[in-house]
Amino acid sequence: MSAKQPDRQRVARVYTAARRHPWVLGKLGDWVIWFGPYTPAQLAVLGGGALLLVRTFAWWSWTGPVPVVLWLVAVWAVRGAKINGRSPMTAAMGWLSLLARHPAGRIAGRVARDRSSTLLSGTFIVEPAAAEVARLAPDAAPIPAARQRTKAKRKPSARPRAPRPAPQARPVPVTGLAGLLAGAQTAGRS
Repeated sequence: MSAKQPDRQRVARVYTAARRHPWVLGKLGDWVIWFGPYTPAQLAVLGGGALLLVRTFAWWSWTGPVPVVLWLVAVWAVRGAKINGRSPMTAAMGWLSLLARHPAGRIAGRVARDRSSTLLSGTFIVEPAAAEVARLAPDAAPIPAARQRTKAKRKPSARPRAPRPAPQARPVPVTGLAGLLAGAQTAGRS
């Protein structure tokens, strides 16, 4: 670098501290409330403590200024109070919304409910296996009940169909290995 170039100032801006800064009351422009600004938690302790001290003056009046000093220390102590990383007011609002929520929860904005029970019914047909039918009556080809029902509903076609040859009945193998061997023998013949 040459000495003739002017030094440029670099500016860096960080906004994370602004996000962490608590929401405060009592600051308008340059004007600030005495000893303020105050967080909502400080204002709640300030107002609630003042009301409590006024109502119970007869009980603590003999102690002198000690309760008032404790009250002011409590207001100062809650300035940065956090409950699980949140301010006490937002934590309290979260607990209230949790208590007000329906126990079943919500789906798409509506209360989630269990569906009502429905009666399921159905039918089934027990038919003998095709191999069993072929073994009992080798010359008659069985027509399954599903085909019988659909045949009755079909319209007759314009052209007549040629009759299908009846399937040849084959002996049923006793084991899976016997079936594989029988399939290999028939494949070897063709």
